[in-house]
Amino acid sequence: MKQGSLGCLLALVLFALVVSLAMNLLQFSSGTGGGQGMAAMGSAAKKKTKYSEVVQETGAADQKVVQIDLDGVISSVGVEGLLGAALSSVESIKSQIEQAEADDRVKAVVLKINSPGGEVTASDTLYQAVKGLAKKKPVVVYMDSIAASGGYYIACGATKVVANETTLTASIGVIIDTINYSGLFEKVGLQANTFVSGAFKDSLSGSRPMREEERAYVQNLVAQMYDRFLSIVSEARGVPKDVLKNGVADGRVVTGKEALEAKLVDQLGYLEDAVLLAKELGKADKASVVKYRHEMGFMDLFATASAGMSRAGEPVKVSVAPSIMPALRPGLPYYMAPLAVPAH
Repeated sequence: MKQGSLGCLLALVLFALVVSLAMNLLQFSSGTGGGQGMAAMGSAAKKKTKYSEVVQETGAADQKVVQIDLDGVISSVGVEGLLGAALSSVESIKSQIEQAEADDRVKAVVLKINSPGGEVTASDTLYQAVKGLAKKKPVVVYMDSIAASGGYYIACGATKVVANETTLTASIGVIIDTINYSGLFEKVGLQANTFVSGAFKDSLSGSRPMREEERAYVQNLVAQMYDRFLSIVSEARGVPKDVLKNGVADGRVVTGKEALEAKLVDQLGYLEDAVLLAKELGKADKASVVKYRHEMGFMDLFATASAGMSRAGEPVKVSVAPSIMPALRPGLPYYMAPLAVPAH
């Protein structure tokens, strides 16, 4: 796009912004005093929701079951979304949960999980959000193709868990991934000079062989996170930790049928069965079923346009690999199913 065209587009966007702000001020101030107008504006801002509703199943207007979809690797890192807008899977799911919790017409929530797991902290954040919602409204998790490791961790916060017979789930365990390339350095004549303030400051460095005390240190970190995972599952499913540890909680993935036998899920079925269960638990048999859709406001579009202009002239980079087989960031702990961990 030529420089002149970019200038015209920016001027148009700025003009539209000024007009929009002026109309909002007139709307809230007309017929009221200045203070009342500002109060009304504040009240409207508080009531405004981030998501609109898309009806999946028509029912009673005063009763709703919200379906929230959690897809892909669970990460706190933002990804490029619609029109380049930065989105975070954790923040998106959390904000949908908050909107469902605040809406008195929402009687229950169905959380559909299709994820191999993800970051430890991101998984724990969503687990706490789901558990908090379940204390106020029934939450039914439906496990789709895969709900393993971090995906299963999150499911433990729900009221009930429904899995398909062919779902891959469990994978109760922790992994920290790193690459050691010290041998390659020796072959090509390279050497890393690292200055550290303590013996463990450069832990998991790939430029040198791992020390035994370092290996024990990292393994202890993994053990702590694994123990928390066991505690979460034990509390949610009523299965003693030692039974889990000596049985299904050795990192393996299992089918939905095997998960039911191991008491990791409540029943087998399909999404429709999870919705019916949610209606039953929410005492809302005639409820409509809705999904949330993010509504981009004027400011969102303005920010996106500005970001697009700042990137004008930059080469377009496309990568499909991370969405198919996500790369684990070295040194970061994951609740991740082994089948989703890429080979080096």
